[in-house]
Amino acid sequence: MATRRTNALDIAALAAGIGAGDRATLARAITLIESKRADHRTAAHRLVQDVLPRTGKALRVGITGAPGAGKSTTIDALGTYLTGKGHKVAVLAVDPSSTRTGGSILGDKTRMARLSNDPDAFIRPSPSSGTLGGVAAKTRETMLLCEAAGFDVVLVETVGIGQSETAVADMTDFFLAIMLPGAGDELQGIKKGLVEIADMLAVNKSDGDNIGRARTAAAEYRAALNIIAPPTPNWAVPVITYSALTGDGLEDLWNNVVLHRTKTSRGGELAARRSQQQVKWMWSMLEDRMAERLRGDPAVRGKVKAAEAAVAQGKLAAPLAVEQIAKLLDL
Repeated sequence: MATRRTNALDIAALAAGIGAGDRATLARAITLIESKRADHRTAAHRLVQDVLPRTGKALRVGITGAPGAGKSTTIDALGTYLTGKGHKVAVLAVDPSSTRTGGSILGDKTRMARLSNDPDAFIRPSPSSGTLGGVAAKTRETMLLCEAAGFDVVLVETVGIGQSETAVADMTDFFLAIMLPGAGDELQGIKKGLVEIADMLAVNKSDGDNIGRARTAAAEYRAALNIIAPPTPNWAVPVITYSALTGDGLEDLWNNVVLHRTKTSRGGELAARRSQQQVKWMWSMLEDRMAERLRGDPAVRGKVKAAEAAVAQGKLAAPLAVEQIAKLLDL
């Protein structure tokens, strides 16, 4: 009983500290969220529930792009621009995990030099730990904690690998795809399906000798978008050019994000999008919990391995194996 009371007091203190905008408390709370201990997970879920009434007001922007496209430089420049306009900016940067330790490389603060020293910005690198497409498993919860702490813009950077783009698009209000000029990837980007889920394409490095190439790339994307249905009804996906190095075009970039927010809020599309995202989040967590049961229970894990071996050897049909495993989980 004493332990239960202590945990409740700790959660209440964390929630109060987050509500007061205390950075140290926010950092501790995120560490709790990311913990894999069962007791920490229970406490983290209560914390998220406690702060939930103070969430939902921030503008959530997902940012992706191929390696070298300038994601971190863009976030550093854009975040600094936004804090200069009076915003409080949280950056959730998903680091590639070490293949040996699963830990985060933690290079974000060196890649975002200006923003890391900005008192109105908060940067949190999170190890991807092998989750889908490199997206940190706890990014959604971390986003809510940042909103409860008073950050009104949350930027989520994805490593831009595999299905991470779709995962980030499913947790943000606006999905920005950063492109390179003259890299020969204009049509390749369309093949990957990235263009189909982006709310805006922004061609970076439009400066110096690259200006002409950037404009050409933007024109090719605009032509391609004519045959692709936009991800959001009543929103024509813009294609812009900008330079994260010089800052040219950043205002235009952000104005499009704000315009998208205004249009989707007015038509009820933003509320519907967030509702759908919450349901997807629930199912994703449920699937993770079921997979955890398969991996964590020794008795279940042994039978699953046996079924897997039988399927691989052609001795057991996959549908029947699924039925057997489902019965182990009382499904």
